[in-house]
Amino acid sequence: MTRMQLLGEIANDAGLERKDFLATAAAQLRSFLDAHAARLREIGELVLIDDDPDYLAVAADGTFRSRTSYRDDNGRMVEETEVIESPSELVELYNPAEIYAAFAEAARAEAGMAPEPTGAEDLARVAGVAPEPAARTDGRDVYAEAADEWAAHRAGTEPEDEEDAARQLYDLALTFQEQSQESEAVIISRFETSAARLSARLGDLVVVDDDDERLTLRSSGALEAEVVPEDAAGEWRRLATPEELVEFYDPTDIFGDLADSLAEAYPEIAPQDEGAGGSA
Repeated sequence: MTRMQLLGEIANDAGLERKDFLATAAAQLRSFLDAHAARLREIGELVLIDDDPDYLAVAADGTFRSRTSYRDDNGRMVEETEVIESPSELVELYNPAEIYAAFAEAARAEAGMAPEPTGAEDLARVAGVAPEPAARTDGRDVYAEAADEWAAHRAGTEPEDEEDAARQLYDLALTFQEQSQESEAVIISRFETSAARLSARLGDLVVVDDDDERLTLRSSGALEAEVVPEDAAGEWRRLATPEELVEFYDPTDIFGDLADSLAEAYPEIAPQDEGAGGSA
């Protein structure tokens, strides 16, 4: 198999994994919204992100409103509002883990809960678990188990009032955020397994090389990165596992960047009238 063919297979696999991830993420988000449809109707509009110029809110009917601000050619500020009707559209624009985190923070603020909590500690407190971590023989900590048991116990429970609805929404958002990150890590692991036989023939491939991040596909098929977190005072952090990668990366970005870098280096492997990450 030629080098071009190997690179083409990597680009194709990346595109397929991106498509599969988006479909899975959309289905999971749709399940989350369906589970809380009645609560959202009772709460009304909930602002999830209000960080100029980025704005995202969920309406009582489960649709989303996104607003962006920019300066036009005359230097005037212009605002555009877009209605996002389906989860599949939303996960194209936002990292699913960030969506659930935004739900958790918005519900927390709506319920008047203390700022900047540790999600695992809150869920453990609600479930009556001591805050000190306890080791388990199966490698799973008590906080994760408490979250699952508490969510299962409260599933389908009608809220007593608006504050209780917001609290339940907050707790379930944290649970889904954790599940979303686990799903993202599985997608990356699957890609690494598929890419191993191809990348072994190509050697290490640098996907992104910026001032604050470096992403590489190793000859072993493993994806590795180095990033400078905002609160790290300029110190680099190495991300060597899928679980670490999804703390900073959306898999759709990883696969899209990989496909784009391959298509840029080898234009012959990409469709002539489409971008590398486009239709794939």
